[in-house]
Amino acid sequence: MTSSTASTGSPIARLNDFGQSPWYDNVRRLLITNGDLARLLHDHGIRGVTSNPSIFDKAISSGDEYDPQLRELVAEGRSTDECYWEMVLRDISQVADLLAPIHQRLDGRDGFVSIEVDPRLARDTAGTLRQLRELHTRLDRPTVMVKVPATPEGLPVIEEAIAEGRSVNVTLIFSLARYGEVIEAYLRGLERLVAAGGDPSKLGSVASFFVSRVDTEADRRLPEGHPLRGTAAVANAKLAYRLFQQRFSGERWEPLAAAGARVQRPLWASTSTKNPAYSDTLYVDELIGPDTVNTLAPASIEALHDHGDPQRDTIMRDVDEAAEQIAGLAGAGVDFDDVTRVIEEEGVAAFSASHIQVLETIAKRADEMRAR
Repeated sequence: MTSSTASTGSPIARLNDFGQSPWYDNVRRLLITNGDLARLLHDHGIRGVTSNPSIFDKAISSGDEYDPQLRELVAEGRSTDECYWEMVLRDISQVADLLAPIHQRLDGRDGFVSIEVDPRLARDTAGTLRQLRELHTRLDRPTVMVKVPATPEGLPVIEEAIAEGRSVNVTLIFSLARYGEVIEAYLRGLERLVAAGGDPSKLGSVASFFVSRVDTEADRRLPEGHPLRGTAAVANAKLAYRLFQQRFSGERWEPLAAAGARVQRPLWASTSTKNPAYSDTLYVDELIGPDTVNTLAPASIEALHDHGDPQRDTIMRDVDEAAEQIAGLAGAGVDFDDVTRVIEEEGVAAFSASHIQVLETIAKRADEMRAR
């Protein structure tokens, strides 16, 4: 963190002191044009931005900032799908350019914006890879990561993209088993890239481990008042970080690091607390640590700004207890493997539904423009 950021005293910026990068989980054109995003980068140490169709749908349905561009696209006879991508790509390119100074100052270690492939391709390896390449080509900026779902069909895409030197945000990770497969795909991609003479220092990658949904589903299966309620999500993430430390060290990793490769940082996603009985900064306070990212939705930004107080590295605190908590779920009648299977399926379905919803929103707005 730069001294200018540190001097603000922002609790959000303070996360950088512990090696954690705060990213903003929100993109809309108004944030770019009115300077709010630039202020978050400068005053609060935000070092990256993520987007998804649900965020974009809220933006386009709750304001008129996209109307001028959409009106032009409608006049050109563009399809709904084309309108979506043209508007999203403009936002992402502008955010990528805002992040460029951070990316340069940190020698490419941070300062990324993520754009998601069409979630309806989650079970389509060839289609996902094709669109990932297209998005990287159209945006053509080192600050861009393309989001790929961590489905079985997405794993080959991760390896291929990394082997081609393309930065990737692997999303929708819930289980340790799947996370291990994601790490393996990343390492294989790096090994191929280095073997081909490529420069691994030019790319970045994060593994987006979803947090709050784990508690939502595990709590649903536990009796009211059970001591394990509200523990599974943090415990699962702590064990994921321990796996990260294990896999990004030792004889396989060291030659890649020597060639300039960077670790694939764990990214804590879905960190807004869903249960009002839990602290609204729970999934920030308990998951602070080196080489991690926390994507903060507007509600989390507000909570941290109001009463956040990061004081120490917490990610490896009580990690043995975390293992006991996950093991204890079985004794309480909860099949944790099934918990993560269900929320992965629900996540894929929800992302697809969000994409369909934003297309419907655009189509409705376009029809209204044609009728005027």
